[in-house]
Amino acid sequence: MACLIVTNGKQEGDYYPLGRRTNVIGRDEALPIQILDNMVSRKHVQIRYDPMTTRYSAFDMKSRNGVYVNDRRIVEETVLKDGDMILVGLTRLLFTDQDFTDKQSALQHYKRAGERMRVTTYGPEELGRGPISPGETGHPVPDR
Repeated sequence: MACLIVTNGKQEGDYYPLGRRTNVIGRDEALPIQILDNMVSRKHVQIRYDPMTTRYSAFDMKSRNGVYVNDRRIVEETVLKDGDMILVGLTRLLFTDQDFTDKQSALQHYKRAGERMRVTTYGPEELGRGPISPGETGHPVPDR
């Protein structure tokens, strides 16, 4: 059974088994997967299970700041693969289609995946662009 693992922020390490159903993720406290992030809409993204293909897909629920899979904003339902990173607001979720017996097993997987995903980042100066001008940051806007 697939799951999501929060990889940053206040909820880092939280583990959510997805089951074979549709899961709504957002800031709303009534949701089964609540993300405590002001940049997340009340109902931000759906993770849908398709019993015909046995695959999961992500669908943006018209959130203010969008949903990103592997740093690309999704505009239509997007099939998820093991290891995909989903960004909602400022919170990253690791999608895995592996079956874990408990939270500890899932966290071990996250730690191993995290070591593979480390990248070196460069600022605009290192890339020869110079400093970023105001309004060019691309930061999400808080959802109210």
